[in-house]
Amino acid sequence: MVCEWQIVPATVDMLPEILKLEEACFSAPWTRKMLEAELTGNQFAHFLVAMTRENTDPSRGNIIGYHCFWVVFDELRLMNLAVREASRNQGVGRSLAREAIGFGARQGATRAVLEVRASNEPAHMLYREMGFLPIGVRRQYYSNPVEDAILMEMAPLVLPAESPQGHATGAGGEAISGHVSNPGGTAC
Repeated sequence: MVCEWQIVPATVDMLPEILKLEEACFSAPWTRKMLEAELTGNQFAHFLVAMTRENTDPSRGNIIGYHCFWVVFDELRLMNLAVREASRNQGVGRSLAREAIGFGARQGATRAVLEVRASNEPAHMLYREMGFLPIGVRRQYYSNPVEDAILMEMAPLVLPAESPQGHATGAGGEAISGHVSNPGGTAC
């Protein structure tokens, strides 16, 4: 089964589905209040979601990934990136990160930074493939379980090459399209 998906700016109406994904993906998830503050009250925050094309009603569970990132003057800060388990390893996370990098570059960011759990090898590999390099360790940064964070940086900020699946990058908040192969046959 192939699910078509697109990346669009998040809205407050999508908050319940984003919260479900946050809770499913993180051992110490952000709360509803924290997510809402990022969506509505943080002038530096930007929020993208990857949504299946079959269903454009966010209340019906069509969000397969999201990315919260900040553009603070000349720095892009990749905050939270989550992809539904059934949709992982299909380019969704890469496309969300790539769109954030492109957005940051268009806003004048010259470098990008992020923290990732020391044990999260898939994320380390993704970010290294995109051009991020480890630059430090933040001891006991994460809770539940307590774990170090690897601080990674991309400097200068460079838009990574397109993924092998050829996902296009939208400009100025336009939708990005792609597809997710789902060999298990379950709904994306």
